[in-house]
Amino acid sequence: MNQKKFKVLLLADAASFHTERFYAELQKQNCEVLLASLENGISGSVTLEKKGFVKQLYYRRTVGQIKKLIIDFQPDIISAHFASGYGHIAALAKQKANTPLALNLWGSDILIVPKKSIFHKYKTRYALKKAQYVFADSQYLIDAARELYQFNSYTVIPWGIEKDFLGLYKQEITLSSPLKIIVPRAHETVYNNLFIVQSLKERINAGEIILTFPAFGSLCEEFKTKCTLLVGDKIKFYEKAERKDFLKLASEQDVYLSASLSDSSPVSLIEAMAIGLVPVVMNIDGVKEWVSNENGFMFEHETVSLSSTIEKLLNTKTDINSMRANNKKRVQECAVFEKNIEHQISIFKSLVKESN
Repeated sequence: MNQKKFKVLLLADAASFHTERFYAELQKQNCEVLLASLENGISGSVTLEKKGFVKQLYYRRTVGQIKKLIIDFQPDIISAHFASGYGHIAALAKQKANTPLALNLWGSDILIVPKKSIFHKYKTRYALKKAQYVFADSQYLIDAARELYQFNSYTVIPWGIEKDFLGLYKQEITLSSPLKIIVPRAHETVYNNLFIVQSLKERINAGEIILTFPAFGSLCEEFKTKCTLLVGDKIKFYEKAERKDFLKLASEQDVYLSASLSDSSPVSLIEAMAIGLVPVVMNIDGVKEWVSNENGFMFEHETVSLSSTIEKLLNTKTDINSMRANNKKRVQECAVFEKNIEHQISIFKSLVKESN
């Protein structure tokens, strides 16, 4: 093991915000990190060559490049993020290497991708089988992954929120009128954003609530067009921003709302709880480790259910501030980002000791 800095070969989407956070925090905690990715996004990372004309084979054709990086960089550990993509090629690349492979599951790589085809399921299962250790942000995700392959070495570690942003929490609030609701999920099919507007159009048009959505995602323009037909120009949008600016904007809202069809302890939910927003989420398994009707509001995938849930919140007698304080306390106990990355690094180091 390197005596000065612990060396991590990180294989992940360099365009992802989660990769950016993880990469930066590893460096802050005295790791030497080499990031290799097919995507562009982080200065200093190695951009893997996209070989051939078939996009689905880009990952598979990077195996030789990754083998060379392992030889040249001599990492203590390989940290691969997203099982069916980087996890699969990391498993192929290290077949004869003694370097341990730690696999980080992100949610859709287990909950959605393996259902696409037998080939996708095989790739995901192979990564799980070859990894020396698996990390996930929820027990729900671990259980789903173990249905694909019965691995035994794993830890549940939420991504969480950086400790500096806990200061955005306000001790006592009164819900605004109209109620200010933020939906911080990009406009993609899985996040189901149009359903929210369809469900709440009467309340939006009546001026009871103000909804704020991101101004990005592959379905954004289609979403805007359909919203105009439903509620005119009453929806607010925010552009991509620096993390501190986004979280400040979010902290000025009353409610976090998500109608996602698939989730695993979503980072946006944990952030919202940390800064004091009231969580309103669709009743799916992936959020139940963080939200119940005891510390938030849950609805079914029916327009009448979401509408009645918001009506309940508008007229609630619940001690909102007590709920908010308990939510923040829970985040502080198990979802502070820096602590959780420190925990992950400690497991990395123990894996290296075991392999030597």
